[in-house]
Amino acid sequence: QENEIKCLTAEIERLKNFGCLGVSPSLEGLRDENAKLKYRLNFLRKSLQEERSKGVKSMININSCLQEIFGVAIQAAYPDLENPPLVVTPSQQPKFGDYQCNSAMGIAQILLKRTEQKVSPREIAEKIVKNIPANECIEKVEIAGPGFINVHLRKDFVSKQLSSLLVNGVQPPAVGKRRKVVVDFSSPNIAKEMHVGHLRSTIIGDSMCRLFEFAGYDVLRLNHLGDWGTQFGMLIAHLQDKFPDYLTVSPPIGDLQAFYKESKRRFDTEEEFKKRAYQCVVMLQSKNPDFMKAWNLICDVSRKEFQKIYDCLDIALTERGESFYQEMMKDIVQEFEDKGFVQVDDGRKIVFVPGCSVPLTIMKSDGGYTYDTSDLAALRHRLFEEKADIIIYVVDSGQSVHLQTVFAAGQMIGWYDPKVTRVVHAPFGVVLGEDKKKFKTRSGDTVRLMDLLEEGLKRAMDKLKDKERDKVLSEEELRAAQTSVALGCIKYADLSHNRLNDYVFSFDKMLDDRGNTAAYLLYAFTRIRAIARLATIDEELLRKAAREEVVILDHEKEWKLGKCILRFPEILQKILDDLLLHTLCDYLYELATTFTEFYDNCYCVEKDRETGCIVKVNMWRLLLCEATAAVMAKGFDILGIKPVQRM
Repeated sequence: QENEIKCLTAEIERLKNFGCLGVSPSLEGLRDENAKLKYRLNFLRKSLQEERSKGVKSMININSCLQEIFGVAIQAAYPDLENPPLVVTPSQQPKFGDYQCNSAMGIAQILLKRTEQKVSPREIAEKIVKNIPANECIEKVEIAGPGFINVHLRKDFVSKQLSSLLVNGVQPPAVGKRRKVVVDFSSPNIAKEMHVGHLRSTIIGDSMCRLFEFAGYDVLRLNHLGDWGTQFGMLIAHLQDKFPDYLTVSPPIGDLQAFYKESKRRFDTEEEFKKRAYQCVVMLQSKNPDFMKAWNLICDVSRKEFQKIYDCLDIALTERGESFYQEMMKDIVQEFEDKGFVQVDDGRKIVFVPGCSVPLTIMKSDGGYTYDTSDLAALRHRLFEEKADIIIYVVDSGQSVHLQTVFAAGQMIGWYDPKVTRVVHAPFGVVLGEDKKKFKTRSGDTVRLMDLLEEGLKRAMDKLKDKERDKVLSEEELRAAQTSVALGCIKYADLSHNRLNDYVFSFDKMLDDRGNTAAYLLYAFTRIRAIARLATIDEELLRKAAREEVVILDHEKEWKLGKCILRFPEILQKILDDLLLHTLCDYLYELATTFTEFYDNCYCVEKDRETGCIVKVNMWRLLLCEATAAVMAKGFDILGIKPVQRM
């Protein structure tokens, strides 16, 4: 045991210069508690390892720090409990401290089941509190009610973390080793225009990618285009009729949507055309050069139209459509056959997956492949060729059963272990009109995405002119504000709703500069950025102050704002876990309203009432403004929103 104590003391000494713990080497009272020493030592080693892995610049996740501290305390208090409940949350009211540990009630239930003896949660809470290890983030703890442990943070600790943020910039929380993430999103169909239904997948998928990229993951953004299938037979046949010299003269297909509708009408009404369309499919699948050229021409027209929308929304994607996987289909069928998973049903080759209601059809009776086959091929390629650790499919809720069956088939055949590789469907609801029905034009057609974006730009400019912004902004600043507001509002309106639910699309609501909207947040951001500028404090002075000034948190509104700023890493960690981006929107709105409370109660710049001249600049408060703006800017970046300096 003496050796263990020496080892622990050495670890504590080494840890002094790392992380959020800053523990004291005092070991009185521990010598006869062997279990406590073991847990303490493991805790210190883990913390040291994490701090080294994240480097000096990573932002500390205070919630995670407190979970580690209480984890040690619970293990020391109840060493026989396996995986005891660990519940640490921010307090909802200041009178209950800054965070709460609510584990005592859960432990009481476990002990009651195990020993059939009732133990008071308050008694359990007292035992946990006695075993809290020394640390630098907790000022004091109080036990309230039936066994809630209220945690009060140290002001010097919070101030130190804010200073670190100001000096090092907004950094991601530590996530361990760099892992590969594949995100499948957007995925429109060739020869069909992108419509409002593609908006959600495109915006949500891009934001997820931005978050994982910021957190340090290796992210592959995949656009799984619908660029293969029987519909190309009718398109190529129609192309041959309408532009017979397409092999030598590039056909001027202006409106591909009309071209598609025309070919579909002929396919449905002209028997001879229908036969020729099927022949064209066979020639395309056999990779006949003339038919491949026709296919490429049609794909290129679509790509150019899609790219206009991606450029407008500032979204980058790597195209990898269904055609990419065609050569892999045969091997997929063979692999499932070799492992005995294939059954033949009326000429079709099908695969029944345990726990799934509908089998996968991996080969049709005519020898053709299906969406099931291409999705299995895509999954296999992402696992074995891309070597993905995480694969996320941002696809509408209607595909849930299909995708869960594909994932289950991948597990069944041994492609991946869900405990090691995370393969998930991130579903989303549909976009509704203000009548609560599927969003359509007045004529009942699907809303074209480009029309929607253009309407947003027009309305944003009208809103800016209503507020007479055109009289104070230059033409260039006005255009920048228009783009920022229009596209920011469209993205935020989507992302601020829980993606699992349907949401009502309303330009009036999303352009409202009151409440939880991008318009409100963008205005708030420009106002915050203007505070230092109006006080004639430049960036160099702010950087110098960040290095030298202590961020004072004596006023209750300063304290509230400081804690809110530092919750950013825990918000991001939660979204990395559950992929629900509305949490970030809710947080940014809370941060903006908390800042307004602070600004209304705490003078950042004091002026003479008669002359209007600046008499005093409270630099620590300007630093709080700067920290707020820095976190908001990073939040906007993750959401794909571009703020402007003047609005």
